[in-house]
Amino acid sequence: MPAGRPTDYSLELAALICERIGQGESLKFICTTEGMPSQASVYLWLTKHTQFSEMYTRAREDQADTLADEIIDIADDGSRDYIKQEDGRTVADHDHISRSRLRVDARKWIAAKLKPKKYGDKLALAGDASSPLTVTVTKFTDA
Repeated sequence: MPAGRPTDYSLELAALICERIGQGESLKFICTTEGMPSQASVYLWLTKHTQFSEMYTRAREDQADTLADEIIDIADDGSRDYIKQEDGRTVADHDHISRSRLRVDARKWIAAKLKPKKYGDKLALAGDASSPLTVTVTKFTDA
């Protein structure tokens, strides 16, 4: 058997890829793992295999939920927010705090793109029960 990446589609390999995506791994990372196909092969499979395409879509939605869970974990973990200096003082580690903020923001953005109905910004174009939204049309005529 020649060495190299698998290019032949199999349901088992497709399911493994989708499972890993659902757990929060990127397709790029998965495809760098030994025994995994290239990204180009996966994209080709998505166009050729309806079942895989459906599994992949569901995995991406699951990934959004995983990223939302990670946001909570990152936000709740303050264990490295402070460092002890040589003189014994404890000070904020602004680099770590900034990196945590970036990690949260990246996950929020991706989750909103993957599952916009659940994690996207809501834009309501409606009134409320006591003041419903109305549309008024005015016809202008040349006098």
